[in-house]
Amino acid sequence: MQRISIREIEGFRIGNAQDLEGGTGCTVILCDEGMAAGLDIRGGGPASRESGLLEPRAAAQAIHGLVLSGGSAFGLGAAGGVMDYFKERGIGFDAGIARIPLVCQSDIFDLGVGSPDTYPDPAMAYAACLDAEKNEPKSGNVGAGIGATVGKIKGSSRMMKSGLGIYAVALGEFKMGAIVSVNALGDIYDVDTGRKLAGLLNADHTGFEDSCQAMYTLTETTHGMPMGNTTIGAIITNGRFNKVQLGKIASMAHNGMARAIRPVHTSMDGDSIYALSRGEVTVDVDVAGTLAADVMAWAIADAVLSATPLYGLKTAKEILLK
Repeated sequence: MQRISIREIEGFRIGNAQDLEGGTGCTVILCDEGMAAGLDIRGGGPASRESGLLEPRAAAQAIHGLVLSGGSAFGLGAAGGVMDYFKERGIGFDAGIARIPLVCQSDIFDLGVGSPDTYPDPAMAYAACLDAEKNEPKSGNVGAGIGATVGKIKGSSRMMKSGLGIYAVALGEFKMGAIVSVNALGDIYDVDTGRKLAGLLNADHTGFEDSCQAMYTLTETTHGMPMGNTTIGAIITNGRFNKVQLGKIASMAHNGMARAIRPVHTSMDGDSIYALSRGEVTVDVDVAGTLAADVMAWAIADAVLSATPLYGLKTAKEILLK
């Protein structure tokens, strides 16, 4: 296995746009020719658009764009900017009288980081499409990761800054990558070493507490879990898969999320993973799904390790390098 740049996975373009002051942004994954896609939603509070297209019974066999965004449900209008971008270029499903771009979207809840009245809109997503023309993917405080945070079981005073994570590998001709905005309720771990990377800070912000242990103390309280969570991401590959197979790959990729984030998939998370395929390399679906779990876990680690201090929040590197 060899680590590669995610740009080496042919057929996809990735772009970002963000509002630094507003504390929100979006990331787009584009494929003019269309990409087969599957989706698995595990969290109890997702914000998504056009997810029905990816049901096995739905007629559509490919989509043209995916938006990962901030803004919660308010940000779902951002996909209109991707629609406009594709429409101007004559890209989309041929419906006879018009070409209709098929664009899916999932959002994180980042309204409490910057301004609750600021969220991605069509203009921001259009700007992300223009950025994708350069196809220079970045991780950290960018795009859908600009307002991402982790470790929120005891509220915003003890949470840490996260971001957008990227990781890609090659197994011979087969290539796979993950892009993920990590905005989790729980703690983040290095799956290879078991080391905690980010999450719930202790009272003096010098180290960590355990989010699961903190959660267990809430069993007899009357208040629910903190809101404002969700980790959303995508697996992209040059393997040849249909959307049923990609749904399985997305499902298996959640294993990586569960290894890297604890707790995860709660009722207050909207955890969602897409799997996108554009290629002709033949690979067993279970091999692809197993690799997807690893790549997703590594991308989650990248999200917190690439984050830099912002909005008064500490980062993994600040704690780990003490």
